[in-house]
Amino acid sequence: MRHWEADPILMVDRLTMQFGGLIAVNDVSFSVGRGDVTALIGPNGAGKTTAFNCITGFYKPTLGRLALSHGVPATDDELEALTSNGKAAAVTKGGSLFLLERLPDHKVSSAAKVARTFQNIRLFSGMTVLENLMVAQHTRLTRSGLLSPSALINLPSWQRQEKEGMAKALHWLELVDLVDRADDPAGDLPYGDQRRLEIARAMCSDPVLLCLDEPAAGLNPRESAALNSLLLSIRADHGTSVLLIEHDMSVVMEISDHVIVLEYGSKIADGTPKEVRADPAVIAAYLGVDEEAVADVEAEVGL
Repeated sequence: MRHWEADPILMVDRLTMQFGGLIAVNDVSFSVGRGDVTALIGPNGAGKTTAFNCITGFYKPTLGRLALSHGVPATDDELEALTSNGKAAAVTKGGSLFLLERLPDHKVSSAAKVARTFQNIRLFSGMTVLENLMVAQHTRLTRSGLLSPSALINLPSWQRQEKEGMAKALHWLELVDLVDRADDPAGDLPYGDQRRLEIARAMCSDPVLLCLDEPAAGLNPRESAALNSLLLSIRADHGTSVLLIEHDMSVVMEISDHVIVLEYGSKIADGTPKEVRADPAVIAAYLGVDEEAVADVEAEVGL
């Protein structure tokens, strides 16, 4: 049994998303391994971002189950019990279990601890770099309420929370090498720095699953290498599972433990980077030819 099957943090079961007569994602199932870097790839229009939007709460799937577990994986009985009782979350013997398709979008982030970045950078460009990281912690910092007495009269308990939030923000600024730009407007950063800041902001929410939508888009080779190092350190040092959409195959093949390939909304491959890279169906999808013609095309271009 593969690691992502034996110890999944996220189990996507028969995910379908339909917009009118268009089926953008069609009966797709896969698992994301706990502590793995998992890549979701495919040609343009394959349904990758739609699947991402379902997982992160921006869309409610037409059909399917999206089960995320904190701690050890839920058993089949625990999954079926939660599915049948109509609730969105449960406490199991191994931790907490969430059905993401039933959660409001803000609860996917705050309760299930799923964070994401976007293909188009969505920083608060007028705020400073540091303020962007503090804003990311608003849920924790406002658990007692920004307008609670502890905040209004600056009690020690509030000061402690604020100090912890600042320490976390500075920790991530150091990891993405932006300490010197902490007081600069985020919109003034170079593009590659903005990409790293967006990842740091997502990590300030302490996610168990970090979802990245084309994090290497627009990066030069040096910046892509730095991104690879950052993502591997997030996995190794923080135990965060990473699910990413990416077109840069140098990033995908270098850092991924597990690759899922979509084409026209359906899954056509699922395995290790080595297995997926050699799969004729994947080669055909990227070359734009029938699977039977792969050998002819490879011979023509000298592969």
